[in-house]
Amino acid sequence: MHLALAGTLTAVGVFVAALLPSQEVEATRSQVQLITPTITAEAVAPEPRTESSTSELVAKVDPDSEVAPASNTELDSAAAAPKIDEIKWSKFEVRSGDNLTKIFKRAGLTPRDVHQVSQSDKDKLLTRIRPGQFLELALNNEGGLDRLRLVKSKLESVIFVHNGDGYDLETVERTPELRTHFVSGDIQNSLYLGAQRAGLSDSKIMELAQIFGWDIDFALDIRKGDQFRVLYEEKYLDGEKIGEGNILAAEFTNNGDTFAAVRYTDSNGDTNYYTPDGRSMRKAFLRSPVDFRRISSGFKRERYHPVLGVKRPHRGTDYAAKTGTPIKASGDGKVIWRGTKGGYGKTIIIQHGGNITTLYAHMSKYNSKVTSGSRVKQGQTIGYVGMTGTATGPHLHYEFRLNGVHKNPVTVKLPDAQPIANKELAKFKADTSQLIAELQMKAVEQLADASLNSNNDG
Repeated sequence: MHLALAGTLTAVGVFVAALLPSQEVEATRSQVQLITPTITAEAVAPEPRTESSTSELVAKVDPDSEVAPASNTELDSAAAAPKIDEIKWSKFEVRSGDNLTKIFKRAGLTPRDVHQVSQSDKDKLLTRIRPGQFLELALNNEGGLDRLRLVKSKLESVIFVHNGDGYDLETVERTPELRTHFVSGDIQNSLYLGAQRAGLSDSKIMELAQIFGWDIDFALDIRKGDQFRVLYEEKYLDGEKIGEGNILAAEFTNNGDTFAAVRYTDSNGDTNYYTPDGRSMRKAFLRSPVDFRRISSGFKRERYHPVLGVKRPHRGTDYAAKTGTPIKASGDGKVIWRGTKGGYGKTIIIQHGGNITTLYAHMSKYNSKVTSGSRVKQGQTIGYVGMTGTATGPHLHYEFRLNGVHKNPVTVKLPDAQPIANKELAKFKADTSQLIAELQMKAVEQLADASLNSNNDG
């Protein structure tokens, strides 16, 4: 009987032992439970483990879990790799005359650190640092360089991470949040002053002028009371405005005529501005071939010549501008003359197709890459404003000739560029109708707000 009872107890003991985890499994599971959700950059000494705490940790592990326990190597790697945000960085602004050696010396680093990180900089990014940029450095426990972050812009950084022998490079790019912003205004003196008063930046004013520049000459055509509306992108990062994006839609009312433009990228990836019905805003010719300061004399059949002192026809437009101001080809074509041409001084003539030529005179110098016979593109710089020939001051004399007959370049009817392809038209209208609707809705809201504020003030 005693033997039978002893046998039974032995069997139960074996059965229970089989159910209990082995010491190896218990140790592994204990290590899993010791991993904390967040690993900090500072090493924290673990508290002494008691038998009761070990049992408690083992009890929390689900023995039926299908998740494989982490190996010791994985755990050590996780503990040794702090998150980028948790690293202690020291920030150094690049000063005038700085180089990597000078910055590293200020940080307490050695020429060996400079050499090692430079060897890993295959693209020579660190040799092209500029004043105003920032280098951020993180040191290891021995005081050597562990990481270097070159902040190229608010949206892009390059991080050098020490790997034992050298440094690995990682590019970190951030995507800004795009928000639409609306402004509108009217013109009292000039587009620049009116748009600036409405809150547009210089770059957005120039972009607006370029969009409508094929239809409106912003020196001669602008009238007091002209109006504009603009819907464009603003870029935000972490709630802070960091820049501007593209103009999405715009309207400009000039002397009673309203022009509308909307931005669209077609299926080939080409982006342009179009009218709401799909006609390109781009024309075959620019209204103005120079970013001018003012117009000194418009197109006249006859005028008193300021140098010769006699009445003489003035077939063209004079754009007064500073010497050296770039002159742009008003359309695609071929240079058929580059040289001095009597009273015109240094002159370029471009043939556009079969029946149109344009002339650019009184240049100070030519673009060295543009010679007689060269093919040029619309907007390409062909020369620079000057006062060669019979000229009283620096300006561009510009002529537009159709079948050899002088035409007023400001008012001549220009050929249209290609419209949206028929196969693209349905998608174009679906995409752009929302932008036009938002532009008009913002305008109505602004008028309503202005009316409400006016009533409150009254």
